[in-house]
Amino acid sequence: MESTYKKLRLLLGDQLNLQHSWFSHKDQSTLYVLMEIRTETDYVWHHIQKACAFFAAMEGFAETLNNDGHDTLYFKLDDPANKQSFSANCDALIKKYHIESFEYQLPDEYRLDEELKAYCDTLKIPCQAYDTEHFYTTRDELATFFTGKKGLLMENFYREMRKKHDVLMAGDEPVGGKWNFDEDNRNKLPKTHKPHLPLLFNNAVQPQYDRIRNAGIETIGSIDLQNLYWPVNRQQSLELLRYFTENCLPLFGTFQDAMHTDEWSIYHSRLSFSMNTKMLSPREVIGAAHAAWEQNKKAISINQLEGFVRQILGWREYMRGIYWLKMPGFETLNYFDHQRKLPGWYWTGKTKMNCMKHSIGQSLNHAYAHHIQRLMITGNFALLAGIKPDEVDFWYLGIYIDAIQWVEITNTRGMSQYADGGIIGSKPYTASANYIHKQSNYCDNCHYDRTKRIGESSCPFNSLYWDFHDRHRDKLSNNFRLSMVYRLWDKMALHDRDAILLRADFCLENLEEL
Repeated sequence: MESTYKKLRLLLGDQLNLQHSWFSHKDQSTLYVLMEIRTETDYVWHHIQKACAFFAAMEGFAETLNNDGHDTLYFKLDDPANKQSFSANCDALIKKYHIESFEYQLPDEYRLDEELKAYCDTLKIPCQAYDTEHFYTTRDELATFFTGKKGLLMENFYREMRKKHDVLMAGDEPVGGKWNFDEDNRNKLPKTHKPHLPLLFNNAVQPQYDRIRNAGIETIGSIDLQNLYWPVNRQQSLELLRYFTENCLPLFGTFQDAMHTDEWSIYHSRLSFSMNTKMLSPREVIGAAHAAWEQNKKAISINQLEGFVRQILGWREYMRGIYWLKMPGFETLNYFDHQRKLPGWYWTGKTKMNCMKHSIGQSLNHAYAHHIQRLMITGNFALLAGIKPDEVDFWYLGIYIDAIQWVEITNTRGMSQYADGGIIGSKPYTASANYIHKQSNYCDNCHYDRTKRIGESSCPFNSLYWDFHDRHRDKLSNNFRLSMVYRLWDKMALHDRDAILLRADFCLENLEEL
């Protein structure tokens, strides 16, 4: 006789939280289901490491649930019964097992939230959504906090979260006497300095890869099928967290903005995939870092810890709040009306600009780049070149192991491209070659000369930087944070400005050849 269940519970690929209250007790009348489906593999060109890591983590999670006594069904991509959508698969299960109620955890992506709400409207059985029990904040907590306030300044939200959750607080004051130690965290990697080697795992993902390839799914990037080094379960995630707190946290803040041609990880935690899939919670990550600092304050200064906490309790929670406050309109914003296509070398790394070649090459090889590479190299160039935000979003959402829309689009369309007109950033994050040289060795041995603004050998970032600000003067000249930029521009001789703009025009007309 066919088994019957009273309750069907859907788990999405980024809801791999073994600590969720759902799993605190076993109920043989409940069936859990996870799915590999084409609607999730096809909406962007995912990095092959990202696709394989998600599938491996999901599959392992389902197996763990089964081993723990929870009845779990896992739809593989090539399963003949897989109808390739959440609703169609759930409909079939509801009918097959005589399901009496449907439950799911709140998605972190707007499109899936809408899809599942619409699906529940079609069901003739009770339907209920539950919190994922992962974030510090609720979806609408940021909106509530800023109600009646001017602007949406992250710093204000971050300080409130520190107070509310008693993180790095000494009573009502911040530990160390300051809320922000950013000025201590902008060091370039010294020439003789060699960071710790990154902790890498050896996950074999041939079966997942074969399912993806046999289905004809378009992917990008490279992969070692016997040694996928991203954590794909909670045990590996905890091991990576321990490695970070013991080996990387002591210099994390100091070099968090540094970039180097020979180093792709430096002192970064690389925990974002584990966190965004919910294999790790932000509370336990911050807790582990704080415990390491408490145990060894001589080796771990406060700026290292605060810089790390700021990324998680500050930016991560803030960006999620902005996402739920501003979607769905946020994904259509294009403040500068940028319309250029993304250069083809974003998909290959084949450009003469050393900084772009290394940042893109690293992304293709590792499905990873840290925040400054994303913001001030690949994002900076796209902004200066006037690339359409839709194209930039498509690239960022696919290429990075940790890219899920709620965190990707707020960072990309908002912070990186300023397409939101200043909702997130108080000014566009633009920079010339001078900044890139200060934070990296990318300018060494480059085809272009970082010191030149004009001429065939001049770095494209230099002319494009000034061209961008000249081009958008009507929208930016009143921004107090850019007053110095426009004063410097206006002080230049007219023939110098004309030459810079002429060089910028050439670069824009020949983006594919740069």
